[in-house]
Amino acid sequence: MTTRPPIVDMATWQKARDELLVREKAHTREGDAIAAARRRLPMVEYDGKVEVTGPDGPVPFLDLFQGRDELVVYQHMWYDGAPPQGQCEGCTTTVWHLKDALYLNVRGVAFAVLTTGAWDEVAAYVEFMGYTQPWYSVRDTDAPVGPGHLTSLLRDGDRVFITYTTTGRGTERLNGSMGVLDMTPYGRGEAWEDKPEGWPEGDVPCWYWRTDADGNATWGETSRPVPQWSRPGATPVETLGRHADFH
Repeated sequence: MTTRPPIVDMATWQKARDELLVREKAHTREGDAIAAARRRLPMVEYDGKVEVTGPDGPVPFLDLFQGRDELVVYQHMWYDGAPPQGQCEGCTTTVWHLKDALYLNVRGVAFAVLTTGAWDEVAAYVEFMGYTQPWYSVRDTDAPVGPGHLTSLLRDGDRVFITYTTTGRGTERLNGSMGVLDMTPYGRGEAWEDKPEGWPEGDVPCWYWRTDADGNATWGETSRPVPQWSRPGATPVETLGRHADFH
C-alpha cells in the first residue's frame, strides 16, 4: 500500500467523523421521508384466489399471509434441471440473509419466497439449503412480480393489494452483510466503488458470492454459492457447474 488516508490524532479524527455524521443523519432522514412516500403509493389489486404450490400442495395466494395483514415476498430466480450449485448466487445471498422471519412475524408481517421452479425440484433445493422460510412455486402462475423482485402486499379481508416492489440493488435491504461491508475501510471490494488513492482496486461486482472448496472466491467450474459449502453433502467434485451450464 503506497498511499492511504492521513493518520491523525483522535481529536482531528473526531472532528472529521462528526462532519460525516451530519451527512449520515441527513441520509437517514431522507430515507425516512422516502419510506413515508412509499407508504402513500397507490395500490394494485391482485387476485388472492390464484393458486401457488407449496409443501401441502396447491393453496390460494391469500394463504401466504398466514392470517396477517401484511406480506413480503421475494421471487427467487430458478433454472430448471440445475443442481443446487447451479441456482442463482444473487438470490442465494439475498434469501440466506433472512433464513427466518421471526422479527417480521411479531410485527404482523408474513414472509415467503416464490420461484418458478417445479415444486419437486424446489422442495429438494429448500431441504438441501436448510431453509425454514415458506417457499412456493408460482410455475405457470401470474406472480405479483418477476424474478429477483422484493414486493410488499396488503390484505383487506379476502382482497390482496400490491403496494411496493423493487429489484436490483433495492433488494439489498434483506442483505445485512452489504451494509456492514459498506462500513469497512475496503468496502465491498468492488471496482465501481470510490476509494482513496492507492487502496485495493477491487474486483467485478459480486465476485465473492461463489467460492471453491478451499474458500477462494471464484466463479469457475469448481465453485458454488458460498453458503452451500456449509451444507451436509456439499463435497467437492470435479465439475460442479453453474446455471449457464444447464440452460
